[in-house]
Amino acid sequence: MAIALVAQPWWVNFIILIPPLAWFSWRRGGVAVTVRQLAISGVFAAAFGFLEAVVVVYLRAATGLLPGYQGTLADVVRMSGQYYVQSQAITQFPNSLLTLEVLREAATIVMLFTVALLTSANSRARAAVFLWTFATWDIVYYAALWATVRWPLSVKDPDVLFLIPVPWLSPVWFPLLVSALTIIAVLFSRVSQPKT
Repeated sequence: MAIALVAQPWWVNFIILIPPLAWFSWRRGGVAVTVRQLAISGVFAAAFGFLEAVVVVYLRAATGLLPGYQGTLADVVRMSGQYYVQSQAITQFPNSLLTLEVLREAATIVMLFTVALLTSANSRARAAVFLWTFATWDIVYYAALWATVRWPLSVKDPDVLFLIPVPWLSPVWFPLLVSALTIIAVLFSRVSQPKT
């Protein structure tokens, strides 16, 4: 009997191991990240998550994949949730724009990584801040999509998570779970830096 996997390709399912492995590697010495560093990087990540959701809405509208986009935002909200299937959008996305979409995703990772580099000289703290900002960005991204166009209709809806190196597909609950566990791992591993 084959085991049903949550995400495709199969190896994407291993991202669920990132939060417990991070926590396990940090549990003894903790991570020297201050509340201020988490708050500031979290504000950036939240704003960036909202911006990313808006870009996705614009991309859907520009490629004709978003019903009601020529009306009001209320028209978009009313029509998009029931008709738009994110996981099928990748097959409908114009090839002429696919390279730009891959580059946009790569730029997103670079921006989140850069914030982590700016927060600390300590590699453990940088890793924690990167995971923190990525998780915050991801949760806000889905919340902003739901707030603006009422998608996803359910956390069971399939989504395209990334396109690098191939499309990653999973239900929305999977990245939300990984992100929530990541935030918990960072919070439980954080140790206050001594005041100087």
